[in-house]
Amino acid sequence: MAGFSRLGESWAEMGSALAGLMFMYAMFQQYMPTWILSYVESLTEKLLDYFNTNVQITFPEFSGDRMNKRSRLYLAIEIYLSGLASAHARRLKADMSKKSKTPVLSMDDHEEVTDEFQGVKVRWVSSKKENRRPSISLYNSEPDETRFYKLVFHRNERDKFTTSYLRHVMEKAKEMSARNRQRKLYTNNSGDDYSPWSSVLFEHPASFETLAMDPSKKREIMNDLKAFSSSKDYYAKIGKAWKRGYLLYGPPGTGKSTMIACIANYLGYDVYDLELTAVKNNSQLRELMMETSSKSVIVIEDIDCSLNLTGQRRKKSPKRDEEDHPVKEKEDEDKEVSKVTLSGLLNTIDGLWSGCGSEKIIVFTTNHLEDLDPALIRRGRMDNHIEMSYCSFEAFKVLAKNYLDTESHVLFDDVKALLNEVDMTPADVAENLIPKCGEDDADTCLKNLVEALQEARGEAVDEVKDVKAEPNKLQEIARMKQKVMKKLMSKLKRKHKKRN
Repeated sequence: MAGFSRLGESWAEMGSALAGLMFMYAMFQQYMPTWILSYVESLTEKLLDYFNTNVQITFPEFSGDRMNKRSRLYLAIEIYLSGLASAHARRLKADMSKKSKTPVLSMDDHEEVTDEFQGVKVRWVSSKKENRRPSISLYNSEPDETRFYKLVFHRNERDKFTTSYLRHVMEKAKEMSARNRQRKLYTNNSGDDYSPWSSVLFEHPASFETLAMDPSKKREIMNDLKAFSSSKDYYAKIGKAWKRGYLLYGPPGTGKSTMIACIANYLGYDVYDLELTAVKNNSQLRELMMETSSKSVIVIEDIDCSLNLTGQRRKKSPKRDEEDHPVKEKEDEDKEVSKVTLSGLLNTIDGLWSGCGSEKIIVFTTNHLEDLDPALIRRGRMDNHIEMSYCSFEAFKVLAKNYLDTESHVLFDDVKALLNEVDMTPADVAENLIPKCGEDDADTCLKNLVEALQEARGEAVDEVKDVKAEPNKLQEIARMKQKVMKKLMSKLKRKHKKRN
């Protein structure tokens, strides 16, 4: 019993000593200047490192001057470690994304997992540090807590883990991100918000399989897109920015917007819908383009209507007289709304600034190709010109398959003959194929389409008749004018004779 008593007293004395040390350490942290604390921590780490055979690399969550922007390297490591964490970590954090039906697991703070690379084991540690004195700077506000990952490996394996392994982590993270990421549709903010883009999930269901277009033309576009997405080394070899321009032109309702969705879904890219009228000047346009990510489709729809970018270099300034003041005032009002110029747009999409970022597709759409400045749509800038034309019979068969689940019908021949005579957009054809009520079947919908095509043909014939009859009407009016002039001349002659 005496032995147990002495042992208890020894534990009590040790506990009291430890409590005293902890109290002194807390007081030391509270009242010592920051530079002394930093020096003591540094000295302690150096002492421990002297006896340590491991190398440690720290990857902070925030890096660089902008402390409110998360490090891309940290995010890549977080994605890579998510699989290891769910399989091996003891303490996990769970999060639920909008599309995921199951929680997404990741390492909790101060947790570690082991990975193996080329037969050598390595440790990953998730850590967190509280900042004692957060910065109050408006532009460089440091968060209250800083999270970071630590990579720990034996010093004999330094070369392997500082080069090959980190490259392996980045590549695997990129693959995982491509498989699991939620693609987004962005639009530029017109206000003075911190972020120049706002976004929603991109969930458009369009695909080349359901696009109403000639199959051979679709294959050409798909092959072109596939070749572009795998041509990183080729673009570097020829010294060009890894981007490609597409010009979609044709009448309204021919599927230009649907084509954009098909391109984005086929490549798995995000979409940036750029509204030029909301951009104040060329500098803001450059900032917007710099904030777009790789693997994206940048769209400017109805480029001929977005801004007065057609033929600006050929226009002359109005005369400075009183009659032209209203025109001048109107131009000043337009400039206050947007000062983006044709040269500014060209330099942004195809000048030095186009090299910022990679793997981007720039799409222009227009209903009036003839109105655009040739410099805007030349080859090399808009590399692929795609005409979105009226509905052909091959496009009709795609629509019939989509809307009616029908690949052949007795009315197909009538539709084919009428489509050869009448111009009707795929949107109008699709509208006639949609069942108007639950009882409508394929027969009813196809009959509706045939009737609509026949009606359109009749209207076209009437217009042709009116055009043909127009010269006769003009000739009749000319003859009437001649008769009136002859009568007037005869009256004048008679009056002249009477006076004489």
